[in-house]
Amino acid sequence: MIQKLLLNFYIAQEAVIANKIRSLLTALGIIFGVAAVIAMLAIGAGAQQEILEQIKLVGVNNIVITPVVEQSEQEVEEEEQSGAKQQNKFSAGLTLLDMRSIQKTLPGIQAVSPEILIETFIVKNGIRRTAKLVGVENDYFGISAFEMAKGRYFNKTQLIKGEPVCIIGQGLAAKFFSQEEPLGKKIKVGNHWLMVVGVLKERIISTKSIDNLGIRDYNMDVYAPLQTVLIRYKNRALVTEAMIKRADPRNNGENTAPTNYHQLDRLVVQVEETNIINAAAEVVSRLLKRRHYDMVDYEIQIPELLLKQQQRTKSIFNFVLGAIAGISLLVGGIGIMNIMLASVMERIKEIGLRLSLGAKKLDIVLQFLCEAVMISVSGGLIGIFLGIALAAVVSEVAEIPTIITFSSIVLSFGVAATVGLIFGITPARRAASQDPITSLRHE
Repeated sequence: MIQKLLLNFYIAQEAVIANKIRSLLTALGIIFGVAAVIAMLAIGAGAQQEILEQIKLVGVNNIVITPVVEQSEQEVEEEEQSGAKQQNKFSAGLTLLDMRSIQKTLPGIQAVSPEILIETFIVKNGIRRTAKLVGVENDYFGISAFEMAKGRYFNKTQLIKGEPVCIIGQGLAAKFFSQEEPLGKKIKVGNHWLMVVGVLKERIISTKSIDNLGIRDYNMDVYAPLQTVLIRYKNRALVTEAMIKRADPRNNGENTAPTNYHQLDRLVVQVEETNIINAAAEVVSRLLKRRHYDMVDYEIQIPELLLKQQQRTKSIFNFVLGAIAGISLLVGGIGIMNIMLASVMERIKEIGLRLSLGAKKLDIVLQFLCEAVMISVSGGLIGIFLGIALAAVVSEVAEIPTIITFSSIVLSFGVAATVGLIFGITPARRAASQDPITSLRHE
């Protein structure tokens, strides 16, 4: 049986080689179909990987609370009728007291991370550059999935007393400590000297992720204990003359330009289970509304849900593109069947001669099946290389990440071979059903 199969395969190979142009045109549908499947799956895999990386950047199961500066609301008609302006509502802004209240009230909390962001500068060895000082607690690093390259996180004493210590990103370590060990050394951040106690591992962040998520390059940041920033740098919760003027109803809003009166610049609440994140966000919203005296000077976001919705949209889009690519494979299979049927009509004398010389119907079926499979397999191989090249071109030109997986290659090649086998059966059976005598007399 194997010898018979090899013989028919050799005959089919000669027939394909003898008609190179026709065989190539027949295989075009398979070639482009396989290339499209590989390219589309590569784009889909790249998009999914990008979403997962973005979820890691913003953390898992997070509720992000950010302050909004100067937001007011009033009814115009009522103001016009009364002829008097409504008195501005007062809110202390987003503060540590809000964080403590959330911790006490909201069940199922895994971690809470307050943040204070200050635009400042760094000076060392005669080099000065702008940087961001971020006041955090240790939960920040776990929520944001940071890893320590060397050193340690802040200890309890440093967090409570606000000692002058810091953890720096890998970019700053390479910039200011390229020739020395950073741990234990001091660096001037703003007007204060901070001792480096840790260096974070580098985080590779694409420009697209920075734009989509509104995040910054963490590798160039300085992280200090929250109390260190509040004590040594800035505490916006302290009452100032500007705040008193802004709250004075006799001032009528004069000389009170919008200022950031919030003590915290960001508050991240991480819940234990994903299924309670919407309910938790609703509780946080009501709690803050009550604490801020109905003044909506904050914004609540659930980044993971937004990213998952984006992932679902991309998955549907990729499924549609994959279906279109699959249709091209189907069209390629139909093309193989049509050409093979035409080939049967052209080679009736050849079929009759083989049958008259003792070939069985099974031999004729195997011959034409081998031709169809050979065309589809050859088209599949060419399509694999074309698909890989197409994915690389898309990644380079459109700046879209693409990931070519082994499973996508196997899937597309397997489908191509199966298409050749399925659509080659009808022409093969048509060829085997020919009468030898009639075939020899055919003109």
